[in-house]
Amino acid sequence: MKLYYHPLSGHSHRVRLFCSLVGLDLDLIEVDLSTRAHKSGDFLKLNSFGQVPLLDDGVLVADSNAILVYLARKHERHDWLPDDPYRTAMVQRWLSVAAGQIAYGPAAARLITVFGANFDPREVIARAHAILGLLNAELTGCDWITGAAPTLADVALYSYVASAPEGNVDLSSYTNVTAWLARMEALPGFIPFQRTPVGLAATA
Repeated sequence: MKLYYHPLSGHSHRVRLFCSLVGLDLDLIEVDLSTRAHKSGDFLKLNSFGQVPLLDDGVLVADSNAILVYLARKHERHDWLPDDPYRTAMVQRWLSVAAGQIAYGPAAARLITVFGANFDPREVIARAHAILGLLNAELTGCDWITGAAPTLADVALYSYVASAPEGNVDLSSYTNVTAWLARMEALPGFIPFQRTPVGLAATA
């Protein structure tokens, strides 16, 4: 399998993380976002949205969450994407959060400091704290987002929550969240998201 990715993309990292956790090999093809290689004609032929990650597994699968679902289903990893309708719905709920509140909160805050995105820092940092508060409450008395074991929900949420300090989002008051991050990082096969010394991470 080939994965078109960028090392500073949390969306790319979540795919790499899942593959590492379940022992799937990837051939990594770095796409240079700084030169807008993802918007080149050749890349747009592969993914008309001009985004990474993109999985080439004989078929092309775009969108990080779609890739996670594809891989879990193809390799019958029911531990990571349960068959039970209710538990499947719970995982899907948090995949939606990863694509919504996480993307427009901590991920957007990090885009300002890492990539120079033109967002209002106060607005996106406020959004980040709003979803982190909800996540912290959800993890009360729970080790994992949807219950007793990690699922795709945990993988989809991890990268941009872990890197939130790079966007000047302080995690120190979210004790359940920081404990969950530590549990993720202790999983066999875990691979870290490349750190960038910006924001609060510049002095960490």
